[in-house]
Amino acid sequence: MTATYSPIITSLLDNDLYKFTMLQAMLHQFPQTHGVYRFRCRNNKDAAYPLADIQKDLEQQLDSLCELRFLPDELEYLRSLRFIRSDFVDYLELFKLKRRFITVSTDDKGRLFIDIEGPMIQAMFFEVFVLAIVNELYFNALSNDSVIEEGQRRLDAKVALLHQYAEEQTQYDQDTPPFIVADFGTRRRFSRRWQAHVVETLHKAEPKIVGGTSNVYLAKQLGMTPIGTMAHEFMQAFQALDVRLRDSQKAALEAWVHEYRGDLGIALTDVVGMDAFLRDFDLYFAKLFDGLRHDSGDPYIWGDKAIAHYEKLKIDPKTKILTFSDGLNLEKAWELHQYFKGRIRTSFGIGTNLTNDMGITPINIVLKLVECNGQPVAKLSDSPGKTMINNDTYLAYLRQVFEVDEPE
Repeated sequence: MTATYSPIITSLLDNDLYKFTMLQAMLHQFPQTHGVYRFRCRNNKDAAYPLADIQKDLEQQLDSLCELRFLPDELEYLRSLRFIRSDFVDYLELFKLKRRFITVSTDDKGRLFIDIEGPMIQAMFFEVFVLAIVNELYFNALSNDSVIEEGQRRLDAKVALLHQYAEEQTQYDQDTPPFIVADFGTRRRFSRRWQAHVVETLHKAEPKIVGGTSNVYLAKQLGMTPIGTMAHEFMQAFQALDVRLRDSQKAALEAWVHEYRGDLGIALTDVVGMDAFLRDFDLYFAKLFDGLRHDSGDPYIWGDKAIAHYEKLKIDPKTKILTFSDGLNLEKAWELHQYFKGRIRTSFGIGTNLTNDMGITPINIVLKLVECNGQPVAKLSDSPGKTMINNDTYLAYLRQVFEVDEPE
């Protein structure tokens, strides 16, 4: 196929690490699992123009995406990662996304709909690519020299902030953990080239602070650390696998431990809320996992709960790490680091504010697992508006099983 347009995704490595790690676990343990994913823009009313306008270009980009294969040097890079198994790389050597599993449509209100349905060892790999394509197509129409200049001005300000934080860290005593930031911005980036520019700029400015990225392609190109473990879809899938619903979180954590044997030890806490998670995160898991990731709710309350939980289990919180990844910028991350400094180690994943801070209102787009093996699945977020499901009966049942109150 010869493209008459410029493909946005040019490498299958241009994806978040946790897509690879979840895919490996699913391939090894639950290869026949079937998933349904739905796209949603949470702030359609703020869009500069209807997302339906990009449908034709999106269809072309998806055609192009489904022609890609992993290149030999990309496969060798994946083999170099300690936690990636050789048989999984052998699978990826044959891997190709199937176009028949993804469909695009619009409605008379100008809304864009994207549906993915198929085996999860295919379906789950689409998400980040699709969101990055939608974002770049949308912002292509809004981009001009003044937008890029404003983006550069804001990036320069971030570099100045990093230098300031690095200087302040020189006053730390030897036992104080450093301020660590990773790029988590692939899915909502302004463009592929802009993300590469931002990450390279920040990494060169302060490599001891910005040493990691969730984007595997950029990690390979820039010699950075690829960052990521699991996402909500991995935990959600266990709501429909062969375990009691009440045991689904514990089953997911156990499957992760079985797959990675001590690697990739950051557990995601907000699939059914922090309180319900901590009821399942007993001494066994608390010792096996290196730490926890925050992705919804008040980060200060969440972190205090995590520390109290470790202390209750007689585990020194200073031996653990909290990773924050919800709607952050550098200033918020630094404030959280200061708050928890000396009590527990912290790290920060920043997305939109790094890779799409251009002075234009970003679109808040998601592509979520809503069904698995013919059954509804859901996330009971600690943040209002993040729950995404079309089945209110199942949602009520999930709340009842995990003792989660209705949001006020």
